[in-house]
Amino acid sequence: MVDRLVNSEANARRIALVESCFGASGQPLAVPGRVLVGEGVLTKMCRKKPKPRQVFLFNDILVYGNIVMSKKKYNQQHIIPLEEVQLSSLNDNGPEHRNGWLIKTPTKSFAVYAATATEKTEWMAHINKCVQDLLNKSGKKAADTHAAVWVPDDAATTCQHCQRVQFNVIQRRHHCRKCGRVVCGPCSSKKILLPHQSSKPLRCCLACYDEVSAASKAGHGVNRPATDLRDTTGNDNSSDDDSDDDAAGGEDAASNPQMLQVSTGTTLSNWSTRRMSNWRQLGLPAF
Repeated sequence: MVDRLVNSEANARRIALVESCFGASGQPLAVPGRVLVGEGVLTKMCRKKPKPRQVFLFNDILVYGNIVMSKKKYNQQHIIPLEEVQLSSLNDNGPEHRNGWLIKTPTKSFAVYAATATEKTEWMAHINKCVQDLLNKSGKKAADTHAAVWVPDDAATTCQHCQRVQFNVIQRRHHCRKCGRVVCGPCSSKKILLPHQSSKPLRCCLACYDEVSAASKAGHGVNRPATDLRDTTGNDNSSDDDSDDDAAGGEDAASNPQMLQVSTGTTLSNWSTRRMSNWRQLGLPAF
Protein backbone atom coordinates (compact mmCIF):
# COMPACT_ATOMS: atom_id res chain seq x y z
CA MET A 1 0.00 0.00 0.00
CA VAL A 2 2.81 2.43 0.88
CA ASP A 3 4.77 1.63 -2.29
CA ARG A 4 1.93 2.67 -4.58
CA LEU A 5 1.80 6.09 -2.88
CA VAL A 6 5.45 6.93 -3.59
CA ASN A 7 4.81 8.93 -6.77
CA SER A 8 1.24 10.01 -6.03
CA GLU A 9 0.16 13.64 -6.08
CA ALA A 10 -1.59 13.22 -2.73
CA ASN A 11 1.65 12.12 -1.06
CA ALA A 12 3.58 15.02 -2.63
CA ARG A 13 0.99 17.50 -1.36
CA ARG A 14 1.06 16.07 2.15
CA ILE A 15 4.85 16.27 2.36
CA ALA A 16 4.84 19.81 0.94
CA LEU A 17 2.32 20.82 3.60
CA VAL A 18 4.54 19.44 6.36
CA GLU A 19 7.51 21.37 4.95
CA SER A 20 5.49 24.59 4.87
CA CYS A 21 4.39 24.12 8.49
CA PHE A 22 8.03 23.99 9.63
CA GLY A 23 8.99 26.85 7.30
CA ALA A 24 12.58 27.97 6.85
CA SER A 25 13.60 26.47 10.20
CA GLY A 26 12.97 22.93 8.96
CA GLN A 27 14.89 20.72 6.57
CA PRO A 28 13.50 19.71 3.16
CA LEU A 29 11.53 16.47 3.47
CA ALA A 30 10.61 15.71 -0.16
CA VAL A 31 13.04 13.10 -1.45
CA PRO A 32 12.50 10.32 -4.03
CA GLY A 33 10.82 7.27 -2.54
CA ARG A 34 9.61 8.96 0.65
CA VAL A 35 6.00 8.48 1.76
CA LEU A 36 4.16 10.19 4.60
CA VAL A 37 2.56 7.25 6.38
CA GLY A 38 0.83 9.00 9.26
CA GLU A 39 0.89 11.95 11.61
CA GLY A 40 -0.51 13.04 14.93
CA VAL A 41 0.21 14.42 18.37
CA LEU A 42 2.07 12.51 21.06
CA THR A 43 3.10 13.65 24.51
CA LYS A 44 6.89 13.57 24.76
CA MET A 45 8.46 13.15 28.18
CA CYS A 46 10.96 16.01 28.25
CA ARG A 47 13.45 16.77 30.97
CA LYS A 48 11.32 19.37 32.73
CA LYS A 49 7.79 18.10 32.04
CA PRO A 50 5.67 16.25 29.44
CA LYS A 51 5.04 18.34 26.32
CA PRO A 52 2.90 17.83 23.20
CA ARG A 53 4.82 17.20 20.00
CA GLN A 54 3.57 16.93 16.44
CA VAL A 55 4.93 13.66 15.05
CA PHE A 56 5.16 12.60 11.40
CA LEU A 57 5.88 9.02 10.42
CA PHE A 58 7.46 8.61 6.99
CA ASN A 59 8.53 5.28 5.52
CA ASP A 60 12.18 6.07 6.26
CA ILE A 61 12.26 8.75 8.98
CA LEU A 62 10.41 9.94 12.06
CA VAL A 63 9.98 13.72 12.34
CA TYR A 64 8.72 15.66 15.34
CA GLY A 65 8.53 19.29 16.41
CA ASN A 66 7.04 21.81 18.80
CA ILE A 67 3.46 22.89 18.17
CA VAL A 68 3.30 26.67 17.68
CA MET A 69 -0.12 26.72 16.02
CA SER A 70 -2.09 23.53 15.54
CA LYS A 71 -1.95 22.20 11.95
CA LYS A 72 -0.34 25.44 10.79
CA LYS A 73 3.07 26.06 12.32
CA TYR A 74 5.72 23.92 14.03
CA ASN A 75 9.35 24.56 15.00
CA GLN A 76 12.36 22.80 16.52
CA GLN A 77 12.28 20.08 13.89
CA HIS A 78 13.93 16.76 14.80
CA ILE A 79 14.56 14.00 12.24
CA ILE A 80 15.27 10.41 13.29
CA PRO A 81 16.32 7.77 10.72
CA LEU A 82 14.01 4.79 11.20
CA GLU A 83 16.83 2.32 10.63
CA GLU A 84 18.18 3.34 14.04
CA VAL A 85 14.87 3.11 15.91
CA GLN A 86 13.85 0.45 18.40
CA LEU A 87 10.61 0.60 20.39
CA SER A 88 9.87 -0.70 23.88
CA SER A 89 6.40 -0.66 25.42
CA LEU A 90 5.95 0.98 28.83
CA ASN A 91 3.58 -0.24 31.51
CA ASP A 92 0.92 2.22 32.64
CA ASN A 93 1.96 4.09 35.77
CA GLY A 94 -0.82 6.23 37.19
CA PRO A 95 -3.29 8.41 35.30
CA GLU A 96 -0.63 10.70 33.82
CA HIS A 97 1.61 7.98 32.41
CA ARG A 98 -0.56 5.72 30.29
CA ASN A 99 -0.28 4.36 26.76
CA GLY A 100 3.44 5.02 26.53
CA TRP A 101 6.49 3.53 24.89
CA LEU A 102 10.19 4.27 24.44
CA ILE A 103 11.69 5.44 21.17
CA LYS A 104 15.34 4.39 21.37
CA THR A 105 18.15 5.37 19.00
CA PRO A 106 21.96 5.39 19.33
CA THR A 107 22.04 9.17 19.82
CA LYS A 108 18.83 9.90 21.75
CA SER A 109 16.11 7.94 23.54
CA PHE A 110 12.89 9.20 25.09
CA ALA A 111 9.38 8.23 26.16
CA VAL A 112 6.18 9.22 24.37
CA TYR A 113 2.52 8.75 25.29
CA ALA A 114 -0.59 8.44 23.14
CA ALA A 115 -4.10 9.55 24.11
CA THR A 116 -5.53 6.02 23.98
CA ALA A 117 -4.39 2.41 24.07
CA THR A 118 -5.60 1.97 20.48
CA GLU A 119 -3.46 4.84 19.27
CA LYS A 120 -0.46 3.42 21.08
CA THR A 121 -0.97 0.05 19.41
CA GLU A 122 -1.32 1.59 15.96
CA TRP A 123 1.64 3.93 16.33
CA MET A 124 3.94 1.14 17.52
CA ALA A 125 2.76 -1.30 14.85
CA HIS A 126 3.22 1.15 11.98
CA ILE A 127 6.61 2.36 13.18
CA ASN A 128 7.84 -1.20 13.62
CA LYS A 129 6.57 -2.17 10.17
CA CYS A 130 8.36 0.78 8.54
CA VAL A 131 11.56 -0.07 10.41
CA GLN A 132 11.39 -3.73 9.40
CA ASP A 133 10.66 -2.89 5.76
CA LEU A 134 13.67 -0.57 5.68
CA LEU A 135 15.99 -3.15 7.21
CA ASN A 136 14.74 -5.83 4.81
CA LYS A 137 15.39 -3.59 1.80
CA SER A 138 18.80 -2.40 2.93
CA GLY A 139 20.03 -5.69 4.36
CA LYS A 140 21.29 -3.81 7.43
CA LYS A 141 21.04 -5.06 10.98
CA ALA A 142 19.05 -3.26 13.64
CA ALA A 143 21.04 -0.99 15.94
CA ASP A 144 22.15 -2.79 19.08
CA THR A 145 23.38 0.26 21.02
CA HIS A 146 20.98 2.93 22.24
CA ALA A 147 21.29 6.11 24.26
CA ALA A 148 19.96 6.06 27.81
CA VAL A 149 16.54 7.53 28.53
CA TRP A 150 16.94 10.51 30.84
CA VAL A 151 15.22 10.40 34.20
CA PRO A 152 12.88 13.44 34.40
CA ASP A 153 14.04 16.21 36.72
CA ASP A 154 11.01 15.98 39.00
CA ALA A 155 11.61 12.27 39.57
CA ALA A 156 14.74 13.01 41.59
CA THR A 157 14.89 15.39 44.56
CA THR A 158 18.34 14.14 45.58
CA CYS A 159 21.40 12.95 43.67
CA GLN A 160 20.84 9.43 42.40
CA HIS A 161 24.53 8.58 42.85
CA CYS A 162 25.57 9.81 46.29
CA GLN A 163 21.99 9.91 47.67
CA ARG A 164 23.00 12.90 49.82
CA VAL A 165 22.93 16.14 47.86
CA GLN A 166 19.47 17.71 47.66
CA PHE A 167 18.71 19.69 44.51
CA ASN A 168 17.81 23.38 44.73
CA VAL A 169 18.62 26.65 42.96
CA ILE A 170 22.27 26.27 43.93
CA GLN A 171 22.67 22.50 43.61
CA ARG A 172 21.73 21.96 39.96
CA ARG A 173 20.61 18.72 38.38
CA HIS A 174 22.80 17.07 35.77
CA HIS A 175 22.23 13.97 33.67
CA CYS A 176 24.66 11.13 33.10
CA ARG A 177 24.76 10.53 29.35
CA LYS A 178 25.48 6.85 29.81
CA CYS A 179 22.85 5.76 32.35
CA GLY A 180 20.44 8.73 32.26
CA ARG A 181 20.32 9.22 36.04
CA VAL A 182 19.99 12.65 37.68
CA VAL A 183 23.15 13.50 39.60
CA CYS A 184 24.79 16.46 41.32
CA GLY A 185 27.80 18.39 40.03
CA PRO A 186 30.48 16.61 42.10
CA CYS A 187 29.03 13.22 41.14
CA SER A 188 29.12 14.12 37.44
CA SER A 189 32.50 15.81 37.26
CA LYS A 190 33.90 13.33 34.73
CA LYS A 191 33.50 12.83 31.01
CA ILE A 192 33.59 9.75 28.82
CA LEU A 193 33.60 9.17 25.09
CA LEU A 194 30.37 7.61 23.84
CA PRO A 195 31.00 7.30 20.07
CA HIS A 196 27.39 6.42 19.25
CA GLN A 197 26.19 9.67 20.85
CA SER A 198 28.87 12.22 20.04
CA SER A 199 32.45 12.67 18.90
CA LYS A 200 33.01 14.88 21.95
CA PRO A 201 33.39 13.69 25.55
CA LEU A 202 30.09 13.71 27.44
CA ARG A 203 29.17 14.19 31.09
CA CYS A 204 28.75 11.02 33.13
CA CYS A 205 28.25 9.97 36.71
CA LEU A 206 31.15 8.59 38.74
CA ALA A 207 29.73 5.06 38.67
CA CYS A 208 29.61 4.99 34.86
CA TYR A 209 33.07 6.57 34.68
CA ASP A 210 34.50 3.84 36.88
CA GLU A 211 32.69 1.18 34.83
CA VAL A 212 34.01 2.54 31.54
CA SER A 213 37.52 2.99 32.97
CA ALA A 214 37.61 -0.62 34.15
CA ALA A 215 36.36 -1.89 30.79
CA SER A 216 38.90 0.26 28.94
CA LYS A 217 41.78 -1.06 31.03
CA ALA A 218 40.60 -4.60 30.35
CA GLY A 219 40.45 -3.86 26.63
CA HIS A 220 36.67 -4.24 26.37
CA GLY A 221 34.11 -1.94 24.78
CA VAL A 222 34.30 1.17 22.61
CA ASN A 223 33.58 3.72 25.35
CA ARG A 224 36.58 5.42 26.91
CA PRO A 225 37.14 7.72 29.91
CA ALA A 226 37.97 11.31 29.04
CA THR A 227 38.54 14.50 31.00
CA ASP A 228 37.45 16.05 34.27
CA LEU A 229 34.72 18.70 33.86
CA ARG A 230 36.01 20.98 36.57
CA ASP A 231 38.78 23.53 36.16
CA THR A 232 41.42 24.23 38.79
CA THR A 233 39.08 26.60 40.67
CA GLY A 234 36.54 23.83 41.14
CA ASN A 235 33.90 25.49 38.97
CA ASP A 236 31.81 23.45 36.62
CA ASN A 237 33.31 24.25 33.24
CA SER A 238 31.28 21.84 31.19
CA SER A 239 30.26 22.89 27.70
CA ASP A 240 27.58 20.23 27.37
CA ASP A 241 24.07 21.53 27.78
CA ASP A 242 21.74 19.97 30.34
CA SER A 243 18.73 21.89 29.06
CA ASP A 244 15.77 20.29 27.33
CA ASP A 245 16.90 20.23 23.71
CA ASP A 246 13.50 20.93 22.24
CA ALA A 247 12.19 23.49 24.69
CA ALA A 248 13.83 26.57 23.21
CA GLY A 249 11.87 28.65 20.78
CA GLY A 250 8.69 26.65 21.31
CA GLU A 251 5.47 27.51 23.02
CA ASP A 252 3.69 25.19 25.37
CA ALA A 253 0.17 24.27 24.34
CA ALA A 254 -1.08 25.32 27.75
CA SER A 255 -0.13 28.94 27.02
CA ASN A 256 -2.21 29.15 23.85
CA PRO A 257 -5.90 28.21 23.87
CA GLN A 258 -5.83 27.67 20.10
CA MET A 259 -3.25 24.95 20.41
CA LEU A 260 -3.76 21.27 20.96
CA GLN A 261 -4.03 20.18 24.57
CA VAL A 262 -2.49 16.75 24.84
CA SER A 263 -1.96 14.57 27.85
CA THR A 264 -3.47 11.30 28.82
CA GLY A 265 -7.16 11.74 29.46
CA THR A 266 -7.48 15.23 27.92
CA THR A 267 -9.43 16.13 24.81
CA LEU A 268 -7.76 16.98 21.52
CA SER A 269 -9.31 20.42 21.09
CA ASN A 270 -9.43 22.20 17.73
CA TRP A 271 -8.44 19.03 15.92
CA SER A 272 -10.13 16.06 14.38
CA THR A 273 -10.88 14.37 17.67
CA ARG A 274 -8.36 11.67 18.42
CA ARG A 275 -7.43 11.30 14.74
CA MET A 276 -3.73 10.83 15.29
CA SER A 277 -2.95 9.31 11.92
CA ASN A 278 -3.36 9.74 8.21
CA TRP A 279 -3.07 6.04 7.53
CA ARG A 280 -6.81 5.53 7.88
CA GLN A 281 -7.35 8.19 5.22
CA LEU A 282 -4.65 6.62 3.06
CA GLY A 283 -6.36 3.25 3.27
CA LEU A 284 -3.57 1.66 5.27
CA PRO A 285 -4.60 -1.16 7.59
CA ALA A 286 -5.05 -0.51 11.29
CA PHE A 287 -3.18 -2.96 13.52
